[in-house]
Amino acid sequence: MAKEIIKIIKLQASGGKATPAPPIGPALGQHGVNIGQFVSQFNEKTKEMNGTTVPVVISVYRDKSFTFVVKSPPASVLLKQAADVAKGSGVPNKEKVGKVTGAQVRKIAETKFEDLNAHDLDKAEMIIRGTARSMGIDIE
Repeated sequence: MAKEIIKIIKLQASGGKATPAPPIGPALGQHGVNIGQFVSQFNEKTKEMNGTTVPVVISVYRDKSFTFVVKSPPASVLLKQAADVAKGSGVPNKEKVGKVTGAQVRKIAETKFEDLNAHDLDKAEMIIRGTARSMGIDIE
């Protein structure tokens, strides 16, 4: 018989550098999950991401055990890394903060493809271009 899921928790944490501090500790602690065990497993699984913010979906079972799935980093994080900027623009239609190439956008679309609501890579690339536009990042 399958284990009964009592809660699904969605968090964002730094890959390979997660700590029991907020937001992870309080979110897991209130459901009785072993926080140290989660942090060590998460850091082991994401050590190659080296500080990149990644979403994680944690399924907590009735017996306080858990499983988790690491998703691909948010498009905004990948775009900021590609453009080498600290944050997006406050007024993206007037103030541009950086530039990325079409090849970089394509690579980000390939990375994000399975987590996007797109049927082909061209449509996924359009979603990433829209995110870049809303962040004030130009595409060359």
